[in-house]
Amino acid sequence: MDEDRTKVLMTPPGGGASPYTGLPKTAFWRTGVAERAPLDPGDLYKPRFRITRALKIMTAGSCFAQHVGRALRSNGFDVIDEEPLPPDFSDETAHAFGFRQYSARYGNIYTARQLDQLLAEAYGEVEPALPVWEKAGEFYDAQRPGLEPFGQASAEMVLDLRQSHLAAVRRAVEQADVLVFTFGLTEAWVHAGSGTIYPTAPGTIAGHYDPAIFKFINFGVARVVDEFGKARKRLKLINPKMRFLLTVSPVPLTATASGHHVEVATAYSKATLRAACGLIYRDCPDTDYFPSYEIITSQSAHAAYYQRNLREVSEQGVQTAMAAFMKAHNITRPEAASEPDLPQFESGAVQCEDVLLQAFQS
Repeated sequence: MDEDRTKVLMTPPGGGASPYTGLPKTAFWRTGVAERAPLDPGDLYKPRFRITRALKIMTAGSCFAQHVGRALRSNGFDVIDEEPLPPDFSDETAHAFGFRQYSARYGNIYTARQLDQLLAEAYGEVEPALPVWEKAGEFYDAQRPGLEPFGQASAEMVLDLRQSHLAAVRRAVEQADVLVFTFGLTEAWVHAGSGTIYPTAPGTIAGHYDPAIFKFINFGVARVVDEFGKARKRLKLINPKMRFLLTVSPVPLTATASGHHVEVATAYSKATLRAACGLIYRDCPDTDYFPSYEIITSQSAHAAYYQRNLREVSEQGVQTAMAAFMKAHNITRPEAASEPDLPQFESGAVQCEDVLLQAFQS
């Protein structure tokens, strides 16, 4: 009786084949993951469109995006840089002041909302509230406070420099063939009256936190999709040829204001961002998704792609992810890289404002 019942349960309705019959090995956990060699990133990525060295690439996003930009640049890609390093600046100074991180000196853009706000500001559609923060008599750009370690002597100087920066953003947008954007966080701080979003909480680098003025926000999937959709629409109106390559940062949160354990908050944030990318990819044919998050966090890697603090991505992790990217796009390393001073897949030190939150740990 039990044997007959088992046969019935295993037979598909109508006697036809299962929809899983004939699927590739990558569709099954055992053959796609469990039997994969340790540290083998696997065949996770099938590009929707090709990224070539003939394309002008604009980069933006969270601190992990700095790794992506360096890897592309050091492999001969035409990565836009509209605020280049001035002559005679040392590498240490360049890092401290946010040069060579992205296609303009906007610093880390952790959320789609922040990206859309930057674009709207660059084209004169919005003016962020409280654009200048003060600390110990020095003045800072509230939208990129980490890029001026010593501040400026006056608020007027900050605003003048910002206008120059916004012009660089416009130049980058208008020539880019592809925007590579890395989603980093769902948690953010906004100005309660206007909705202006900031890359870091006031009081962390500069400014002063007042709960009556600033409020905490934690985006959900629908909001992330909507905010990126607004940014994408702006970009396509300005530059109709632009396409998009999205990634999710594998870097966990340094700290959370959500009230949850930081590991739970990280799981929520990354799941939200990954789900949002999936919906954007589904609905936007001009958008591709590169699974750097999945490569770095894969169970088959046994955390080998993280440094000892289990947060920062190791050089091996960056190398592995970017090698998978190059392989998928049939790109070989040129004999002479465009920037020979950078290693092939340099991970290097990256600037993450949220790391500074560690200073507030009791």
